[in-house]
This record gives sequence, C-alpha cells and structure tokens, in this order.
Amino acid sequence: MAGPTGRGGSLGAALGDLLRSQVTPRHRLSSYTAKHWHAQLSQLTATHRGLQALEDAGLHVTTRTLVSWLSDAEYNVRRNYRDVIHTAYENTAIVPAGPIPDHIRRGQYEISGVVKTGDDERTRGTLGAAPLRIDGSRGNWDQIEELWLAGELTDDEFEDHFVDDVIVEDIGEGTDGWEFPGVAYRVEVR
Repeated sequence: MAGPTGRGGSLGAALGDLLRSQVTPRHRLSSYTAKHWHAQLSQLTATHRGLQALEDAGLHVTTRTLVSWLSDAEYNVRRNYRDVIHTAYENTAIVPAGPIPDHIRRGQYEISGVVKTGDDERTRGTLGAAPLRIDGSRGNWDQIEELWLAGELTDDEFEDHFVDDVIVEDIGEGTDGWEFPGVAYRVEVR
C-alpha cells in the first residue's frame, strides 16, 4: 500500500507538498482582517481564545471598561491599549503549525527524479530504475522542525536541510555531495 506522497518541481517542493498534506502549517486565519481597534476588540471578546489573547497581551481592564469601549466605536481609548488590542488580535489570527508527525520523521523515503552525486547523474524511480531510498529515522530533524513551527520552512530550505540532515545522516556525503537538478520529483513515505 502506498504511503503519503508529495510531488513538485524540485525535491524541496515535493517534500513541502508531502508535509503540508500530513500536518497543518502555520497560517493566518482569513477571517481576521479588521483594521480598527474597535472591530478587533469586538472580534476578540466574542471567543474564549480571544479573551485569553487579550489577557496574555497584557490588557487588564474591568468588565465595565470593556463594555464602554464596545458600546462606542469612537470611545477615546489610549494608544497603549489600542496597541495591546492589536497585538492580541494579530497573535490570535495566527494558527500555529502542528508538529511534524512521527511517521514523517521515522519514515522510509522513496525519491523519484534526477539524482546527482559527483559525476553520477541518473533518473531514479522511473523506467525500471529504483528510487533513492532514505531512512528518515536516521536523520536529524531538529532544524527542519524548528523552521516548520516558525512558519519559515521554504521549499529550498527544506531541500537543503533534508539533504544535509537526513540523506547525509543516512547514507553519507556521496561522491561530491547530493544534488537534485531535475524538474519533477515524487517523494513517498512508507
């Protein structure tokens, strides 16, 4: 039975496609578009998560004050309070990424596409050629996960770290390092 699969125009794009199909990336909620402090406060006070974000951001006012603010959009709220409301709003609008699942970190990878090490360049995983097989459990996923959780794992970064921290950890440097100069890749985890 086939496992999770990613496809892309580079190894990094295929790896990114695979990961995004398995776990939710850090993202901004599309419903959080309010610009004015009053609209932001209205949205935040409508949910427990929003009220917690206000508290975490340092807004400590009485219920009476909140009601006054919410009942009048033209209420003269001090700038530092508006800044706290905005910070809470922005923090609530971001949904954190889920951690990279164990089946991805410990999986057996099959990479199809052009693989090059030194002068040896060949297409793997098609036309009867075996895919490049990598044991993900031997890799060091710390940098990949750190970038993923921060929302900073680009396809290029993923490819670089996967080569250095997973492929090299499993099968070594290769003749002169590993390159993936092709234009189409398929990555499957078993």
